[in-house]
Amino acid sequence: MSMTPKERGYFFPAEWHPHVATWITFPHNEHSWQGNKLAMMYPEYFQFMHAISQGEQVHINCHSIELKDFIESQLPQYHIDPKQIFCHIRPTNDAWCRDHGPAFLIHREDSSRLLVDWEYNAWGGKYPPFDDDNRIPKSIANDLGLKSVSPGIIMEGGSVDFNGAGTVLTSKSCLLNPNRNPHLSQSEIEQVLCEYYGVTQVLWVSDGIVGDDTDGHIDDTVRFVNEDTVIAMVEPDPADENYAVLQQNLSELKSMTLLNGNPLNIIEISMPQAVVIDEFRAPGSYANFYICNAGVLVPTFDCPQDAVALEILGQLFQDRPVIGLSASNIIWGQGSFHCLTQQEPKGN
Repeated sequence: MSMTPKERGYFFPAEWHPHVATWITFPHNEHSWQGNKLAMMYPEYFQFMHAISQGEQVHINCHSIELKDFIESQLPQYHIDPKQIFCHIRPTNDAWCRDHGPAFLIHREDSSRLLVDWEYNAWGGKYPPFDDDNRIPKSIANDLGLKSVSPGIIMEGGSVDFNGAGTVLTSKSCLLNPNRNPHLSQSEIEQVLCEYYGVTQVLWVSDGIVGDDTDGHIDDTVRFVNEDTVIAMVEPDPADENYAVLQQNLSELKSMTLLNGNPLNIIEISMPQAVVIDEFRAPGSYANFYICNAGVLVPTFDCPQDAVALEILGQLFQDRPVIGLSASNIIWGQGSFHCLTQQEPKGN
């Protein structure tokens, strides 16, 4: 491609843009959910699928025919309309479609779509093998008959968040980590983000939360809820491991301005009670919500903070319901609803 997606008029829309579908990669890797934890998380996962399917199609990357048969056998139990579910048999390594799935761009004028096929190395090579997951975007492009472009660098969907009006949020701890693209400087990474996501402004916070093995994905700490408003996770307990880093991020957010010259409108949400499983602190966070056509799906962790977070988010999203869904078993895999999904926006 002689011109970049931005030069051709394409951009990555905000998550609240209407969807055709949500893409997920069905979990099967017992290294992520060890022992009986994979079976324990399936009820939460199917409830999540049900919620998405109320407003859009759900397309599933299925590792095998046997897994497809299992999925289809479970649909009646969770009252999921099979007409909303589409299984695609292709080899997969793990469940985190936000990071290994494609990025769907739409054209500003004719609403045509283009798919970006980033490289994926399982968060700096932490969890090999990852070659099957790295092939998923190209396979999906072939399924849909969409053109794709391959920038040739590592990029994960959970590391970036968009307001749909020219701005992307990300974190230095992830995108500047030498385990991703050591040959690129910060300014060079910004240029790639701008050219291949169709944005104009890159805003950086410092770091991520404890237990996040992605090196600090933004979708656990700061998220856009409209063009000029973000929710920022904060930890009220100064003795907690997350307190200092989230205060640092908050301070940085307060100094930022958007392309229109206005400061960010920042809404603080307290972290859930620490989610500790088998002496491991998982990265539980209300920021890992997923905005789909049917509602805003918010992970909950069976603690008093759940209700407060849902109330705040309910005030911010006026165009669709905010739905709390248990993620107490899903989070063992070190991710939640946003990590598990990739939206396919409507276009032509």
